[in-house]
This record gives sequence, structure tokens and C-alpha cells, in this order.
Amino acid sequence: MSGFDIASLRFDDRGLIPAIAQDRSGEILMLAWMNAESLRVTLETGHVTYWSRSRGELWAKGATSGHLQHLVELRVDCDRDCLLLIVDQTGPACHTNRRSCFYTAVRDGEEVILSEPMA
Repeated sequence: MSGFDIASLRFDDRGLIPAIAQDRSGEILMLAWMNAESLRVTLETGHVTYWSRSRGELWAKGATSGHLQHLVELRVDCDRDCLLLIVDQTGPACHTNRRSCFYTAVRDGEEVILSEPMA
């Protein structure tokens, strides 16, 4: 059996691939971007590391907040152009201090806030 080849993934023209973080429970926590280097670091350390498009550098999730993501399993979609990261999340995943970045629903044409920031 051969090992996983990062080069087999379909990165965009900026060298990025979307990565969805999902808690073991099935809850979708966030979407961020990875490049080959951040994926390699994640696989080597087990600590999820993304690529920050705004800062132009690696971003180890939780490095400053302590809200770490530990990689449980990496999944690759059928087109090899999107990743699903099954994670153990410590604390909130969202920078707004909510468990998930997907805390706003649109119901009957209105936005509804589903969760408040964690204490």
C-alpha cells in the first residue's frame, strides 16, 4: 500500500485547498484554507495548521487562544479539491468565541443567531 501523496491534491492557482473542520460529533465548525506546507505540518504534528490568506503565513489553530484542533482523521473529496478534517476541538472554533463559525441561519428570509459566544 502506498502512502498519501499531497501532490495528488488539486490546489487552486494560489496553491490553496479549502478545508472543512468537523467535530467528531458531526458538527461543522469552520472552513479555512490549507496549502501543501500547512497540510504537511498538520499530518506530521496532529495539530491542525492552516494557511492564513490575510497574513500570508501558516496559522496553527489555537496557538494564541488555546482553542486547539487535534486531527482525528483527514478525508479527501472525490475531486481531490477539498478536505474534510475530523477534529477534536478544544474550546470554541470561531474567532467570535462561538463553538462553530456557522452560527447564523437564514429562516423565512431573516437571519437568526443560533448561538451566543461561549463564556
